[in-house]
Amino acid sequence: MQIAAAAGMNRWSWGNAGNANKSDRSGPRRGRLMMLLWIILSSPLCLMVDGQTKISPETVQQWAVTFGNQISALSARYSGAKLLQKKYKDVEGVVKIEEVDGEELVKKFAEEMEEMLGRKMKSVKRLAEAAEDADLYHEYNETMEFDYYNSLLINTVDEDGNPVPLGGEFALETNEHFNKLPVNTQQSNIQVPTNVYNRDPDILNGAYMSEALNEVFIDNFQKDPTLTWQYFGSSTGFFRLYPGIQWIPDENGVVTFDCRNRNWYIQAATSPKDVVIVVDVSGSMKGLRLTIAKHTINTILDTLGENDFVNIIAYSDYVRYVEPCFKGTLVQADLDNREHFKLLVEELHVKGEGKVKNAMKESFKILNEAAALGQGSLCNQAIMLITDGAMEDFQDVFEEFNWPERRVRVFTYLIGREMTFAENVKWIACNNKGYYTHVSTLADVQENVMEYLHVLSRPMVINHDHDIIWTEAYMDSVLFNSQAQSLLLMTSVAMPVFSKKKETLSHGILLGVVGTDVALRELMRLAPRYKLGVHGYAYLLTNNGYILSHPDLRPLYKEGKKLKPKPNYNSVDLSEVEWEDTEEKLRTAMVKGETGTLSLDVRTSVDKGRRVMFLKNDYFYTVINETPFSLGIVLTRGYGQYIFIGNVSVEEGLHDLLAPDLTIANEWTYCETDIDPAHRKLSQLKAVVLYLTGKEPDLECDVLLLQQTLFDAVVTAPMEAYWTALMLNTSGMDEGIETAFLGTRSGLMRFQRYTGIEKRIAKSFLTSTDKENMFTLDHFPVWYRRAAEYPAGQFLYYLPRQETRGRILISTTAVTVTVGKKTAIAGAIGVQMTLDVVESRFWAIVAQPNDTDCSNVEGICPLRCDSLDINCYVIDNNGFVLISEQRNDAGRFFGEIDGSVMTTLIRMGMFKRVSLFDYQAMCKMNLHSVSSARPLLSPFYGLASALKWFLSNFLLFLLEFNICGFWHTEHFADAKPSFSVSSAHKKKGDILQPCDTEYPSFVYEPSVKETNSIIKCGRCQKMFVVQQIPESNLLLLVVQADCDCSRQYSPITLEPKEVKYIASVKCDRMRSQKIRRRPESCHAYHPQENANDCGGASVISLSASLFLTCLSFSALVS
Repeated sequence: MQIAAAAGMNRWSWGNAGNANKSDRSGPRRGRLMMLLWIILSSPLCLMVDGQTKISPETVQQWAVTFGNQISALSARYSGAKLLQKKYKDVEGVVKIEEVDGEELVKKFAEEMEEMLGRKMKSVKRLAEAAEDADLYHEYNETMEFDYYNSLLINTVDEDGNPVPLGGEFALETNEHFNKLPVNTQQSNIQVPTNVYNRDPDILNGAYMSEALNEVFIDNFQKDPTLTWQYFGSSTGFFRLYPGIQWIPDENGVVTFDCRNRNWYIQAATSPKDVVIVVDVSGSMKGLRLTIAKHTINTILDTLGENDFVNIIAYSDYVRYVEPCFKGTLVQADLDNREHFKLLVEELHVKGEGKVKNAMKESFKILNEAAALGQGSLCNQAIMLITDGAMEDFQDVFEEFNWPERRVRVFTYLIGREMTFAENVKWIACNNKGYYTHVSTLADVQENVMEYLHVLSRPMVINHDHDIIWTEAYMDSVLFNSQAQSLLLMTSVAMPVFSKKKETLSHGILLGVVGTDVALRELMRLAPRYKLGVHGYAYLLTNNGYILSHPDLRPLYKEGKKLKPKPNYNSVDLSEVEWEDTEEKLRTAMVKGETGTLSLDVRTSVDKGRRVMFLKNDYFYTVINETPFSLGIVLTRGYGQYIFIGNVSVEEGLHDLLAPDLTIANEWTYCETDIDPAHRKLSQLKAVVLYLTGKEPDLECDVLLLQQTLFDAVVTAPMEAYWTALMLNTSGMDEGIETAFLGTRSGLMRFQRYTGIEKRIAKSFLTSTDKENMFTLDHFPVWYRRAAEYPAGQFLYYLPRQETRGRILISTTAVTVTVGKKTAIAGAIGVQMTLDVVESRFWAIVAQPNDTDCSNVEGICPLRCDSLDINCYVIDNNGFVLISEQRNDAGRFFGEIDGSVMTTLIRMGMFKRVSLFDYQAMCKMNLHSVSSARPLLSPFYGLASALKWFLSNFLLFLLEFNICGFWHTEHFADAKPSFSVSSAHKKKGDILQPCDTEYPSFVYEPSVKETNSIIKCGRCQKMFVVQQIPESNLLLLVVQADCDCSRQYSPITLEPKEVKYIASVKCDRMRSQKIRRRPESCHAYHPQENANDCGGASVISLSASLFLTCLSFSALVS
């Protein structure tokens, strides 16, 4: 550096020789200029123009080889990998390797699932028969007095210590089978929503009649101990649940759960339907009427499911679609679309004169076109007219579009207290096989909307067609105030219950719906993980193409510290999870209920999306008979193709199975512990031991899995002694080596803690909370899956995600068995250590001593990573930093630290950028994009808004107070409004909504072992050298540190980016109707149906003073 500077000075001096005398005359000024130029020429910025700091690739290669040998030896010693591989090599002569037959396997799994679900259907049928017989012999008693167990009031006392009415002592005991909730398995009890009077004669008669179900509940549970909740949802609103529980109200003391709103009830009570909701938004609908109308629309939307289709039209002087994108069509009423409609309905405003005729014409056109094109449900069709009056003569509309067949039913909802147009509105419903209701308050909405379901059920009831339905996946977080339950995905099987009394046959009276839940995790246990290989998995699909169960389904998101269900958690399409199926061949075949196979090259991620793997997957699929579901399994080419089978004696295997360092996957089913109540508290390992020792011979166990587990226990047994010997040799132990571990294909794990809990940094590693590193129902451990895709015998190193652990490093390698030309993976073995262990070795290696012979070295010599001139990094094959001088860099993506070098490595082909997609993401959306609510323009507007809120709520109180009557005070004593506040009034800030995102992952190209390059960055140049570290997935990267390229090269981040769709594309996606399999049965018409039972207005007496007060308040509010 000094030589170069001197040369520069000489050139300067020579160029100014002719001016020497003048220079002398300049004096001190000339001296200052010379000094300034000396400093500039001495700076690295200028030096780099003529030449750059040179880093010797040979030196870097020597470092990489030395470091690779040291960490490989360290990992091999403390894991014992070579010993374990030798033990499996020794048994290759006595094992056999079989190829997995995916087609046979998926059929076997499907048959077992069909058998399990068939048992649930038989239980439901028994309940339906018992309920119908009980009703047949029950005489309705208007004055009945009957004390049933109300699940909200049981075990509660009044101020005097006496049981409250409908309460009483109700024994509850914690039960493992029911998510450790306190239950009563000898008795059911009844829940009644807050808005339903719990002593209404209909409720008392229904509760008395349904007591007959208790014996059937208990008998069903004894016949099939895997049954969970059984229930009867009555059309009058009460819900009988077995086993009985204590019902927990919400924070306001309200029970909003109404069984008639649940998907299982609605699907069982009616056939699929096409619904067009027509809402009046003329000027007369202002104020409370519009609020009631909006609530009515939302309640109707809540009664629709994924087999139904819907659209919403608003009318005044003209007709407009609430969602212009859906003009002239019907869209599937899945959760996503329903929530979208609700947001749009909230923004409706009133204006102009109500002209319903054109709106009705448009509605009929939509329905007729859907039927003609074979779209929609192809079953029931209905128009829901929501208005405060209909003055036009539109008989000609019905004559043109609906009479005489009356294929489209018209249901009318008269909003508000005004009865002037009641006859007109009722005439519309009665002449189109519909039903008329008068909705005068918000409290009326729920009951009145439910009436249309009973009308649609008439043909099915009269025919006595007991169709069994299965619901999509759902989380019933309302049912129990328990986190375990709320996180549990389930499906329900349900069946309608009809009145068999001859005198009411033509009325088609629906008594209610019976059903039971099936936890999807229990269903997926019938496709055991060990039969599917390291990366294999099973999944379930509905007839609509939606995911029922899939290991990549993420139904929850985090809002603050709380986990919440995503708005669209149960309408995630298969194409959004298996997104490599771009032509949707797999989806189409499964939705159609076909049996077959398909192969796909897929990009999949591990470690929560940070790392990508490339797999060749074979998909096998078939239908589950008697259900709307299809089952698929995935086997990965390579290790997933084969399974090896070894055999040892029970005595030998049992001895090694009892070793203290051994565990088995507790989420897997080695033995069925859920059948006998006495077994439910047993761990899987305890159950296996009791079965093998003959103490519990009645346990149902998976013989093949036990055989593999015993074999693995014997082969891996020497590892306990090996690890123990290392630990006892305290003088030879390296500090920071914390845990040695291994796992086998049978879910067996062994681990040795080299460090006590008080000194251990990775305190949660391999504990029950560390799901990512344990065998679970959904996946093998991360270290096992990653090792399986790396050459056996070579260690793979990585840092787990930093937000969950300290600075720890995991080193892992695969262990294989080979017979002939077939190789199967036996397991994976590794060691977990602190990062300091390898850092100390690294910094000792990457520093040439000062007395190094530099005579034949071109570039910096001695080369040291602790100098200011260079930065040294160890990065893994996905670009994440393991070692850096800046300790905080560990775990970060290298592209965020130095975008210039990472960009160059990508351009040179050493790293490849891979795009991944997440169609289940949640993105921030500002509230103003949801709501167009007016801002508070002035203090006066704020005052007016507050006054409006007060008056509307006070008016609501007056109206409800008048209806309820003084004699049923219990009915409304604790009631709170059940409707939700507009999203426009939520607290300001960003909210999350479902979205699609694209995010990058980077992967090293192993064919490029080494490279070096120079990056030009303005007035300086940066040199770097990269060298693969042998026998590992790591790279050593040495970078010149004195040239800043951050202005020319931005950091490369792994942040996901939302995929923004232009309006037309977004609309096309929303309108598109993918292939789906319609339910087989449809009940839309019956000639014996009593169409005259079409509703009517109740007579309401209202005092003149109260009437005038209400009118005044109405005017003020609006």
